[in-house]
Amino acid sequence: MKDSPSLAAAPDDTLATYNRVAEAYARSRDRTLFERRWLDRALNYAPGRKVLDLGCGTGLPIASYLADRRCAITGVDGAPAMLERFRRNLPRARALEADMRGLRLDEPFDLILAWNSFFHLAPEDQRAMFETFWAHARARTVLLFTTGPEAGEVIGHAGGEPVYHASLAPDEYRGLLASHGFDVIAFTAEDPDCNGHSVWLARYAGAG
Repeated sequence: MKDSPSLAAAPDDTLATYNRVAEAYARSRDRTLFERRWLDRALNYAPGRKVLDLGCGTGLPIASYLADRRCAITGVDGAPAMLERFRRNLPRARALEADMRGLRLDEPFDLILAWNSFFHLAPEDQRAMFETFWAHARARTVLLFTTGPEAGEVIGHAGGEPVYHASLAPDEYRGLLASHGFDVIAFTAEDPDCNGHSVWLARYAGAG
């Protein structure tokens, strides 16, 4: 992920973009569950099955997969059209329309998930999100999220429209995790077994 001198989309456009393209996104979203190995690994480390899915989208395939494994899902998304589909796909899950930035639900979770959502935030908002992760953690809470492989900003696409992505450097993520009480279990940059996603798995150890 490299710095881009001219970006075709801004981070503040992301929720409006996903709201517009929800139908096209739902049709095109890969449902082969290439994420399964990381999800299973996270569940193996988690102390329970209470899941906070930040940027839950339509709930397919990830939240649905977790629900099938007896997880109690709280899905959070700031795009109403995406959340409407989430509610239809997972009628037993709790669905909250909210921006993940600054979220405070005043309750802990066993697994906090920010898969292909956290990396739509601007760098300063990503840094601030570690306080949000910490606020919803308890002893041994697992955190699973995706980033870029290196620091930079790029433009990708969702539902045929441009959408912003950003990443900090891996060493900065490690520092943010450590300063908020999370131990890194694993990080794989551009995992070839996960469609090239760069994936972090961490666990809350306290303090922070």
